[in-house]
Parts: sequence; C-alpha cells; structure tokens
Amino acid sequence: MAVPFSYRRAVLGAALLVVIGTIHASGAIASAQVRECIDPSGTPVFTDRQCSDIGAVEQKRAAHRTSPSVRLHQGGCARNLQDLVYEMTTAIDGQDANRLAAVYHWAGMSGRTGYSILDRLDAITQRPLVDIIPVMPMTPEGLDGFYYPQASVRQQPIGLRVEQTLANGSTPSSTTFGLQRHLGCWWIKG
Repeated sequence: MAVPFSYRRAVLGAALLVVIGTIHASGAIASAQVRECIDPSGTPVFTDRQCSDIGAVEQKRAAHRTSPSVRLHQGGCARNLQDLVYEMTTAIDGQDANRLAAVYHWAGMSGRTGYSILDRLDAITQRPLVDIIPVMPMTPEGLDGFYYPQASVRQQPIGLRVEQTLANGSTPSSTTFGLQRHLGCWWIKG
C-alpha cells in the first residue's frame, strides 16, 4: 500500500523537529556545564560562565588531578560523614570557599540567599580551624521513670559544629551546620 505524500512529509517533518529539539536541548545542557578556572591569584574558581568572562583561565584536567588540595576520590560527593568532614577540613585549611561551597546543600535556594551564604562560607574559610565536632540529637533528660536505652541506640549526628578562632588566634568562634542527606550524599546546610 502506498503512503500518501503529505503523510510522509508530516512524519519526516515531525522527526526533523525531534532531532532539532534534541540537538538544541543538548546544546543548552552543555552550555550550563560547570567550568573550573584559575583566577589571577592562582585560586581555583568554579563557574557556569566562560573563564575569560571572569578574568580567569581554564584549568587543565591533568593539572587538576595532581593538586593535593583537590578531591582525589571519584563520585562527586561525600557518601559518608567522614568524607564530608574531610572535605570541610581541607576547604577551611586551604582557605577555599569554593570547596566548602561544594559540600553545601544549595537545592531550592534563591540567588540572593545563595550569595549571602557564599559570603558566610568565605568568612568561615578565612578563620583558623580548631576542630569539627558532630552535633548529636538531644536525649530526654530529667524524665522520671522514662527508659531511654542510650547504649543500645546508635544515633547519627544532626549537625556539625565548626570550632575556630578569630584572626587574633585566641578568640573562639563557632558555627553550626545542619546535615542533609540528598541523592545518596551528605551535605551541610543552614
């Protein structure tokens, strides 16, 4: 049975639109990729813009892997709390706000709030680190006759407290982050 010319033309036209839409969509995704750049001071910067737009140069991948301050594990996120604390410690010790921002849970955040938090993270990375301490959930204390099997219940921390000193080296400073489990990874928040 012969297919009418107009039907064939409509099918080919629809197929062409699907192909063009796919090419366009993949181009949009590619243009939204995160680039790793090096600014004039030698600090790595992560952006979705061209490196030249922010006065930086593109970081070569081979050089990236040899840098001791950059994550060496694959997977892209902290799969356990030990990895999260390691990333936070390395970011603060290296005064790298971008690296600390990489473990922050940004989902659903507005641009204005994001910039405010990034400024806060930058201030944290500029202070000397003393310790990162897990914050455990509160236990019911003072309840007479209430049985609470503390030894048999292993609880996860609900946050991480970053203990630091201010620039003078003696005045204590403390910042507490909440913990968020999202897509199989651990993130800091708040």
